[in-house]
Amino acid sequence: MKADIVTLDGGSAGEIDLADTVFGLTPRVDILHRMVVWQLAKRRAGTHKVQERGEVSVANHKIWRQKGTGRARHGGRAANVFRGGGVVHGPRVRDHAHDLPKKVRKLALKHALSAKARDGELIVLDAARLEEGRTQELKKLLAGLGWSGSMLIVDGPQVDDNFARAARNLTAIDVLPCQGANVYDILRRDKLVLTRAAIEALEARLA
Repeated sequence: MKADIVTLDGGSAGEIDLADTVFGLTPRVDILHRMVVWQLAKRRAGTHKVQERGEVSVANHKIWRQKGTGRARHGGRAANVFRGGGVVHGPRVRDHAHDLPKKVRKLALKHALSAKARDGELIVLDAARLEEGRTQELKKLLAGLGWSGSMLIVDGPQVDDNFARAARNLTAIDVLPCQGANVYDILRRDKLVLTRAAIEALEARLA
């Protein structure tokens, strides 16, 4: 599979061969879904918590005698039927992460890249570098290229500081190094922009 390489100023930098084992697969929705669920579950804080019967601040004495009042038998105010009592079966602090085999995670990244390539939403950029870290300059370059909508830009092992600074104020653009490329961020953006260095690193990583 071949792809055209463009430059930030709208020029052409030739072509690049894309590995079919990384960019030419038929995407499987089930694998992508498993990966996205795994990523979102892993990032959940899990700090939600309610006070249960043993944690509420109430007096623990028996509120009325067992017999003779005509009312139900109760031991204390901490019961959930009373105002200020504990919550039954409420959320507790827990870790929502679950296991997903490394082979499935690796395959899911391949399928995400292949999905973008199949849908024509994969763009190969020669290099993501700017002379100055100015947002207006980057916006002008992107408009000249005709790129609209949200996009994820993946660079090589090191992201250019000026480019990252210029893109930081653009809410619809994410910039990541190649080691940070992940399925969720790829799928949530309209376009995927990979630099030449990113493609080489990703193909080596997923080989």
